[in-house]
Amino acid sequence: MTVGIFANPHKSVSIPTLRALRAALGKVGIATLLDEATAALVGEPGGVPAAEFSAHVDLAAVIGGDGTMLHAVARLGGFQKPVAGINIGTLGFLTSCTDGELDEFAQAVAAGRFSTSVRTLLAATLHRSGQPAEEFTALNEITLARGQTGRLVSLRAKVNGELLNDYRADGLIVATPTGSTAYSLSAGGPLIAPGAAVFLITPICPHSLSQRALVLADSCVIELSSQDPGSEPMLFTVDGRDSVHIEHGDHIEVRKSHSSFHLLRLEERSFYEALRQKLGWQGV
Repeated sequence: MTVGIFANPHKSVSIPTLRALRAALGKVGIATLLDEATAALVGEPGGVPAAEFSAHVDLAAVIGGDGTMLHAVARLGGFQKPVAGINIGTLGFLTSCTDGELDEFAQAVAAGRFSTSVRTLLAATLHRSGQPAEEFTALNEITLARGQTGRLVSLRAKVNGELLNDYRADGLIVATPTGSTAYSLSAGGPLIAPGAAVFLITPICPHSLSQRALVLADSCVIELSSQDPGSEPMLFTVDGRDSVHIEHGDHIEVRKSHSSFHLLRLEERSFYEALRQKLGWQGV
């Protein structure tokens, strides 16, 4: 078995965990392969692009927090094998274990004592007049929000070609169940279990209090566009990255991706346990 390792190349704090992970895996006979940016981080030659992991490794391990995992989703491309998160960040909803549990993690991987939680991905297509369409993939959410202006923006949302609403707000979030614990939660959206076959539309600071989050079947196609001809460009972001300015006349189609993300879970670890731990839930 070979585990591909991906770390945030801009955070040297991950180097001790990277070395400890390789040592723990080596003790149980598992080989490791670094992506090229991670190899450069530790000053080693070689490594392979993360997008080529599928051809070389049996599973991937991502060292960092949720932000590093989201970055890895983009870099791994269509990777359809288990991905484990080793948490050295803060929240860690998308991680499998902490950096203090590396021996336990290595032993579980060697013995096959883990499961995978299949997570929906969003496929977003940006359409601009006279330009080729641009494709984006998100694990958490896509957001269309005000850019440089401090004013509310006007944007339109359609579902399967039918008008849903014209919003006056700071922006709008389209999230997966995985993303329900991220930006959407901060904007007042509900928590959704990862296996639910739904999308979530959450307005950001809407002008009208009647404009609430809406849960839709993930078979829907959602279309977002600016309704402010004279306004400053809006900002389209994908999992907090890939910021693109959106002009009046542009529109974004969001649908369920044909690919999915396979998050590795150790035995006796669950989404509900993560909620209790990360959100500090306590009984009476």
